[in-house]
Amino acid sequence: MAAITQPKLPPASIAIYRPLPPRRHTHLLITSLPSPPPSMRAAKVRSPFAVRDDSMSSIIADLEMDEEEEDPTEGSGRGLADRWREIHGRDDWAGLLDPMDPLLRSELIRYGEFSQACYDAFDYDPVSRFCGSCKYNRRSFFACLGMADHGYAITRYLYATSNFNLPNFFRTSRAGAKTWSQKANWIGYIAVSDDEASARIGRRDVVVAWRGTVTRLEWIADLMDFLRPVAEVGIPCPDSAVKVESGFADLYTDKDPTCRFCKYSAREQVITEVRKLVEHYAGAKGEEVSISVTGHSLGSALAMLSAYDITEMGLTRVEGKAEPLPVAVFSFSGPRVGNARFKERFEEGVGIKAIRVVNVHDTVPKVPGILFNERIPAAIRRMAEGLPWSYSHVGVELALDHKWSPFLKDTGDPSCFHNLEAHLHLLDGYHGKGHRFVLASARDPALVNKACDFLKDHHMVPPFWRQDENKGMTRAHDGRWVQRNLHEIDDHPEDTPYLLRRLGLKDHH
Repeated sequence: MAAITQPKLPPASIAIYRPLPPRRHTHLLITSLPSPPPSMRAAKVRSPFAVRDDSMSSIIADLEMDEEEEDPTEGSGRGLADRWREIHGRDDWAGLLDPMDPLLRSELIRYGEFSQACYDAFDYDPVSRFCGSCKYNRRSFFACLGMADHGYAITRYLYATSNFNLPNFFRTSRAGAKTWSQKANWIGYIAVSDDEASARIGRRDVVVAWRGTVTRLEWIADLMDFLRPVAEVGIPCPDSAVKVESGFADLYTDKDPTCRFCKYSAREQVITEVRKLVEHYAGAKGEEVSISVTGHSLGSALAMLSAYDITEMGLTRVEGKAEPLPVAVFSFSGPRVGNARFKERFEEGVGIKAIRVVNVHDTVPKVPGILFNERIPAAIRRMAEGLPWSYSHVGVELALDHKWSPFLKDTGDPSCFHNLEAHLHLLDGYHGKGHRFVLASARDPALVNKACDFLKDHHMVPPFWRQDENKGMTRAHDGRWVQRNLHEIDDHPEDTPYLLRRLGLKDHH
């Protein structure tokens, strides 16, 4: 999809906002909102009222939108429970991107928040003996992140091993032998919607969310190696010409039998858990089930690869059902994953739907395959198919531009262009080509600066503001300050070997 141009907006003005109770018929473009506490990921402050300086009133008036607040169910009169297959990509999102469908926007943000949760819950602190793990128990994960109202429960955490060199993705503790694991990193989770949420969204939804990278982008150079057939890493593809980037495949399939957390590969963890959930909800209970995979940055590459694996393994086929379960990938700022044959097999062979949300100024979605990719003429692309550096994006692209937002400053920092919270902010303000940038849900712009310095200074939101209280230090009974003890870290369900055997995979543990 070509980059979308947008009319230039006047500079945002300083204003003081006083939150009021929700109102249905006022829609203002917000220029500043108070920062939420670190535990609140996405405070939804609805319809704030601006107390404006008279000297700035004309500029602010230019930024107001004289129409009612969007309700995703208005217009068609149908909510998500009625439209979920369409929103999940049944028709490749045709007619929903321009103008932007309000219900699709809210769902894209929701799945982006599942991916953002991986960042917010990850322990990055190298002086913590739990560095590289998840800070929260899976049973309290969403509650600790202020996401309990999403209505999902985590069924399994995902881990990967750092058997190969990925220093900018894997984090290790300086505590040495005292650390929780010297070889593993937490890289995501699998969750399923509860009964109440399932009724609201129209089906039982299984979510696979992958962690990516927050600010360091050097991992792209680490991974740009060569393409290899997916069949070589155990994914049962009938076409040997279907290839993916070798670094992504290694991260997805590597394991270490000596480590409690990565004795099973990320691949084995995903396919066994998805198999179990599909058999329980779609098979035994006969419910409608969808599989939604999401990730940002490197996590997007893992999302594409795991969605393909789930489908190619036949995990979407349920006895007694004529159609396979729908699988959709919600990708944010992801790199290319495979070659043109992978794209064909992904989209046409196994029928996965994927939507890629990108910032046109971000370099990550442009690699690998800078020279030979899906944008070059078809004749040249066919000649380049055999080259080890010829790649193609999959799915549908939604191209956004951070220069549309009056909240964001002009910077040359590529990590800002790549930031996931910035992408969610851009989604919230995007209404289609030629439309002005207006926040549809009043999602707090302060969230953008959680892990970067992207908001204009007059909003008075400090950069990199999200951190644990006292950096995780607590005062002991004797008055000394010590690192808090983490909960018992979840590893793997006891039925994993049994499920691997049922899938025809050998268990060596």
